[in-house]
Amino acid sequence: MLSRTASCLYWLGRYVERAEFTARLVEATLRLDALSTRPSGEQAWLSALTVLGVEADYLTTGQAVTQEAATHFLTLDTSHPGSVVSCLDRARDNAKAVRTALSREAWSSINRAWLLFQGRAAPGDTQDTLELVQQAENETRGFDGAVGRMLHNPSSWFLKLGESVERADSTARLLDVKYHLLLPEGETVGGVVDRDQWQTILHTVSAVNAYRWLYRDGLQAAPVIELLVLRREMPRSLVASCEEIVAMLGELGTVSGAQGEADRLARRRLAALREARVSSIIAGGLHEYLTAFLHDNAALDLAIARQFRFL
Repeated sequence: MLSRTASCLYWLGRYVERAEFTARLVEATLRLDALSTRPSGEQAWLSALTVLGVEADYLTTGQAVTQEAATHFLTLDTSHPGSVVSCLDRARDNAKAVRTALSREAWSSINRAWLLFQGRAAPGDTQDTLELVQQAENETRGFDGAVGRMLHNPSSWFLKLGESVERADSTARLLDVKYHLLLPEGETVGGVVDRDQWQTILHTVSAVNAYRWLYRDGLQAAPVIELLVLRREMPRSLVASCEEIVAMLGELGTVSGAQGEADRLARRRLAALREARVSSIIAGGLHEYLTAFLHDNAALDLAIARQFRFL
């Protein structure tokens, strides 16, 4: 496979996953604002912007942090790369470049998701925005399903590799922002706002029912951290994403013979995750643990680019 084709497939997987995560975060934050017994307002939207790493971009607009302005910025604003429409633009460009490597269903899902945002000046009111992001989620999930039905070959492996690297990054950022930054001054751990925020995290990663199934003692920080970091049964957990990365690199290495730094980094990180315990992670500092994980993820991304000659 040509390096350019491999790069497009890898980044297609990353951009689709990023678009879905952003849409999920917008939906979860809207629901937190609407259903919370204590409306979170500016704090909730600032946290969403921080999770996505676009807070600085937003503040340069000079707008107040309101639901209307933030939802437009995160869904339809093309001035920065973190919006849903920007991610889908880039995903579609990459998909066009490798059209023959995709199934008809995979291409159609990308195209439908992209078309949802064309010609829209604003996401609308709360209900309209919820419908828009839910439609985007449906199409990106459809893309993931279509990839799963594609021939298991380097094309689908590069797509899944990109998706898994992005998913690990998103989950780590979501947890880090909540645990390190989100709880407003004066609010108590375990209080209403604290519980609402953990609920928002679970909703963003589709883990509400999974949490209730696995943990029977109510919503608490340590079990949420364990679920999203160490439980391999949870598809969006760090360990599950890292297992997928190792598996996809292994498949690509077997076929192409390209094995090296990326494989070593991925296997070493997975081994460390499998040995970790939530109590030791919290005792050592969750923020520090997740910061190191994100640093390792960025290093792995560069190693993948070098190993498969994306650069």
